[in-house]
Amino acid sequence: MNKIIISTPYAPAAIGTYSQAVRVGNTVYLSGQIGLDPATMTLVDGIEAQIKQVLLNLQAVTEAASGRFSDLVRVTVYLTDLAHFSKVNDAMAASFTAPYPARAVVGVASLPRGALIEMDAIMVLSV
Repeated sequence: MNKIIISTPYAPAAIGTYSQAVRVGNTVYLSGQIGLDPATMTLVDGIEAQIKQVLLNLQAVTEAASGRFSDLVRVTVYLTDLAHFSKVNDAMAASFTAPYPARAVVGVASLPRGALIEMDAIMVLSV
């Protein structure tokens, strides 16, 4: 098994013992992203801004792995308040095109740094 570590300065640096993404073969496993601004490493304010930043962060890691959102096959969304589900859905509709990736949305009690949302993903690159 040949693992390639993916890293980009255009997404927040890892704040723990993990990589931004790991590629094994044509599959890339993207770590969870919260709404941290990669330039300042501070959390942006509000749910809409955090959703937007999370998607920007995921996009940066996706591109660093030579992929794009259309290559994502699975996305998991973690929300501290499921009342924000429709806002996430709207943002994803604006960021993704059909066919959409498989997705799960999970309500959680808390997230790192007091974030309101986190997303991780699995991507399969074309050969």
